[in-house]
Amino acid sequence: MRIGYKLASEGFGPQEIIRQAVLAEQAGFDFVEMSDHFHPWLDAQGHSSFTWSVLGAIAARTSNLRLATGVTCPTVRYHPAIIAQAAATMALISDGRFTLGVGAGERLNEHVVGQGFPSVRGRHERLREALEIIRLLWQGGYRSYEGRHLRLEDARVFDLPDTPPVIAVAASGEESARLAAELGDGIFATEPESSIVDHYHRAGGSGPRYAEVPLAWATDERQAVQAVLETSRWMVTGWKVMSELPNPVNFAAASAHVEEKHIRELFAVGPDPEPHLAKVRSYVEAGFDHIVLQNAGPDPDGFLDFFANDLSGRLRPTG
Repeated sequence: MRIGYKLASEGFGPQEIIRQAVLAEQAGFDFVEMSDHFHPWLDAQGHSSFTWSVLGAIAARTSNLRLATGVTCPTVRYHPAIIAQAAATMALISDGRFTLGVGAGERLNEHVVGQGFPSVRGRHERLREALEIIRLLWQGGYRSYEGRHLRLEDARVFDLPDTPPVIAVAASGEESARLAAELGDGIFATEPESSIVDHYHRAGGSGPRYAEVPLAWATDERQAVQAVLETSRWMVTGWKVMSELPNPVNFAAASAHVEEKHIRELFAVGPDPEPHLAKVRSYVEAGFDHIVLQNAGPDPDGFLDFFANDLSGRLRPTG
């Protein structure tokens, strides 16, 4: 099992994100995972730096820490050729420590370039074409592609690593799990659903299985819950809402009904290690082996110390 730390690019500026990544390596995390957004979920979060620049700086400041996008949409705001080039470059400058996490995207980040946002079916069709383009360009040489939605004309990525980056595809059901098995190297999920892993395995997938675990550490439970209500209550709305709303103000309205009880249902909160360990175990038991700790508490330094002193030794297998 590998344990990662979620870098909340929506909650902190780029210099602070880099600082946290360096501390995460020192605390014993195996990897960091960073979202790739244009907007934050809520205005209260107040940040959303360019992920690829920040990951490059993290690669230069760390030695063994692996890096991942969690996740990039390579179909609207970005053309897949740009992501193929960016991921290849990240693999080179990190000495092979980079994983490309990809997904079908959210309206929040993709509508900004003025091309609209596709239907669910259209998003999945585009993601398949994007993965085919990325794989094609990583073969080297000049390449062209004519898809239903995406095209590539006489393009070549000149700087390629000897081994292409791992691609982890966001999966929530059978169709996306099959896509991950066919064109990806692993899956990426946010719920402790064993059915996702089962679908992936039945489709022939055998790679890493990433999952984000919602935690909120603070010196007392109420403080942890309050921090989630202020900055991360959007997570309670569910994916059908999260994928469709266009701006932070819409997420503020959609999550206005969220109460403390809803937070406690989704998050492990407070200073006691046991609820956090239990939450992680639910993902491990569902079949995930790359566990991303997503702390929505108010004190990132305190959480990193909490991981190093109270969680790390109890999460990692011994013997």
